[in-house]
Amino acid sequence: MNPPGTGGVPSFSPARTRGTTHEEDRTPWMEQVVERANMLSALRRVEANKGAPGIDGMTTKDLRPFLVEHWPRIKDELLNGTYQPQPVRRVEIPKPGGGVRLLGIPTVLDRLIQQALLQVLSPYYDPTFSP
Repeated sequence: MNPPGTGGVPSFSPARTRGTTHEEDRTPWMEQVVERANMLSALRRVEANKGAPGIDGMTTKDLRPFLVEHWPRIKDELLNGTYQPQPVRRVEIPKPGGGVRLLGIPTVLDRLIQQALLQVLSPYYDPTFSP
């Protein structure tokens, strides 16, 4: 059951589960995030977007081979709540009228995890925030 005032939207807590009518149909949030189909979809999106590397220097082309070797550990960390995102790489972009705009560029691995989370949470939260 969802707490009053949440509009029926489930909690972010990994211990909470998606609101369904049958207990056996409930899947914890992070298990949905790390499901193979969701992660492959997120990987394709990150690879297609390309983007600059983060502080670790890993490119989107390096990500897939990295995951082949390291995915079991990363998945365990995500499910156990011990995953720690890397610091972002700070970049200053000059503004046309002077000054700079600061950008924070996450690592491609952190972008992958962000995308996977977005894909799971958007169906629940978009209706709440969209008119």
